[in-house]
Amino acid sequence: MITVESLTKQYGAVTAVDDVTFTARPGRVTGFLGPNGAGKSTTLRIVVGLTPASSGSAEVCGHRFADLPNPGLQVGVLLDASAQHAGRTGREVLTVAQRMMGLPSGRVDDMLDLVSLTPSEAGRRVRNYSLGMRQRLGIAAALLGEPEVLILDEPANGLDPAGIRWMRGLLRDYADRGATVLLSSHLLHEIEVIADDLVVIGEGRIVAQGPKADLLRAAGTLVRTPQLELLSDALAASGIRSAVSRAVDGGDSLRVEGDPEVVGQVAHLAGVPLIELRAAEGAGLEEMFLELTAETQREGAAA
Repeated sequence: MITVESLTKQYGAVTAVDDVTFTARPGRVTGFLGPNGAGKSTTLRIVVGLTPASSGSAEVCGHRFADLPNPGLQVGVLLDASAQHAGRTGREVLTVAQRMMGLPSGRVDDMLDLVSLTPSEAGRRVRNYSLGMRQRLGIAAALLGEPEVLILDEPANGLDPAGIRWMRGLLRDYADRGATVLLSSHLLHEIEVIADDLVVIGEGRIVAQGPKADLLRAAGTLVRTPQLELLSDALAASGIRSAVSRAVDGGDSLRVEGDPEVVGQVAHLAGVPLIELRAAEGAGLEEMFLELTAETQREGAAA
């Protein structure tokens, strides 16, 4: 388990992380989301002891990371796949970690097989690795000690579609066996597919958190009709708020704060034909994320 309580980090007059509190639980994948500069990486660095907090606390398995006697056996970490010794081979990188953790030498081959690095690739110096190969090596290093907690920052960077699918299955299986997985990524679709819980951060503060299903369910209903204005008026008369979602292809829809069943009843009573009616969770995590972090986005914030 990972427990973050009232975590704050200040750099002079700048507050990078502001009173952040969340929990990542065993047996679940927790997606940690936010725009660039929102404080995700700073939070993760504090959790694994690389950056000191200004106030608050972060514990892994009930202890501060710095107090764990052999942290690699309890916490697997991948924050930067490029932060590996470029002059060593992939096998050497894992062998150094294996010896430091006091593990059997056979674990190195097990991990190389797990992440599909061939003997030839394992014997190549890391400076000659592609980003995807470095990601695989970093995941192997994180899993080397069979830890009960995984903390990964953008682990899909550089992976091709097959590699992303492989990683998704690997992490899902790891969580299903009881591990805690905290995953930060800008690939919202991948988070949507794999995550059980979501923590959304913007400008250093938590803007939403909870089970993914609950957060997406709260997104309301999407409805399409050739009579948008008539339906919008009918919904307003029933005390239900709605907003037009503009589509590039002209297939505009209404985003409604209500259940599909209620929206369908209002449309029926108003005599409005519907082309599409569905829970907005089908629109996906991206819409929810953009709405929650609209004021913190670098691109398109004014819109």
